[in-house]
Amino acid sequence: MRRIVVVGASAAGLAAAETLRREGYDGTLTLVGDEPHAPYDRPPLSKQLLAAEWESERLALRTPADLAALDLDLRLGVPAAGLELADSSVRLADGCEVPYDGLIVATGVRARRLPGEGAHVLRTLDDALTLRDRLGPGLRLVVVGAGFLGAEAAAVAWRLGAEVTLLEPAPVPLAHAVGTQVGELLTRAHLERGVDLRCGVSVSEVTEEGVRLADGEVIEADEVLVAVGSLPNTEWLEGSGLTVGDGVVCDEYCEAARNVYAAGDVARWYNPLFGTAMRIEHRTNAAEQGMAAARNLLNPEARKPFAPVPYFWSDQYDMKIQAYGYLRGHDEVAVVDGDVGERRFVAAYRTGDRVTGALAVGMPPKAIRQWRQAIAAGATWGEAVRRAEHSPTGA
Repeated sequence: MRRIVVVGASAAGLAAAETLRREGYDGTLTLVGDEPHAPYDRPPLSKQLLAAEWESERLALRTPADLAALDLDLRLGVPAAGLELADSSVRLADGCEVPYDGLIVATGVRARRLPGEGAHVLRTLDDALTLRDRLGPGLRLVVVGAGFLGAEAAAVAWRLGAEVTLLEPAPVPLAHAVGTQVGELLTRAHLERGVDLRCGVSVSEVTEEGVRLADGEVIEADEVLVAVGSLPNTEWLEGSGLTVGDGVVCDEYCEAARNVYAAGDVARWYNPLFGTAMRIEHRTNAAEQGMAAARNLLNPEARKPFAPVPYFWSDQYDMKIQAYGYLRGHDEVAVVDGDVGERRFVAAYRTGDRVTGALAVGMPPKAIRQWRQAIAAGATWGEAVRRAEHSPTGA
């Protein structure tokens, strides 16, 4: 291969480009990004950057010198507009056609929006800076969606003195992902601080006054943040021949077509560790999958399935939340260490007869480490619980 194109210049795309060079690839390497910014880290957008604890320069994933050392054909601020599999070329929005021998799709996701104008979303650096400029004491902020992103932003806004209303259609925030008990804990954290959390309500549109609920009620606000999930950036692949369905559909090697791989938030791949297809929108997975896709593209004879134990974290108020595994669709949640009432605990998740996830709140990393190992080993639920009962830490 003499020409490799990586479309997407965030964590997954950068990890892929660096891995290609590290593995000895010395051909033309084109990195395409739709934003004008050099690759930057996204998790701090809803935390340190929004709180004005960090400035945007601190989010840079690499220094200019590090990027220069990769000898990239860097195309920033130019989205991909189309893919021609038969011709092995990527069409950019500026009209350029970029040929390739190998392609890695890492175009990520974009924020879902609601009908109406004027609401903020929180996906890009510019999004975060625009919202940050508005936040302050006395500001009336409505956050639509009490998932991890909405909850983090609500916590930051509350700390900055805003009057926060948090709207969530589900009866308990995040219960579908982390279970009712953990969801109720996160709910109490908002209510204790005076956040007006309303569950079981749906927003029909954003208005000049604020938001209108499905029942017609208008909740007034100075600013509105919509945090109702995301959509994979796959429109540019329409008609390309790639299979697209809630992301770029890949096999266990992250391959979507011959010499075409996908990585990061946009990739829906088969994870053999859990025996299911998944699409993971977490920072750690993006980097790991970018590296895996690059290695498999470069060394097809030595390909390895990408079978990680996904990891994510969240900071809300004074709580540090960490989780391993695939928690969605679980059959049982059990607190296996600590105390939920004290907000210091580890919860384990069972799917079928296997332990498939673990979540910790306010605990040191070692408290959850044994559960991660059990997930990676494919341990049965009974085996993992027995091992935890005999652990000196109870982890």
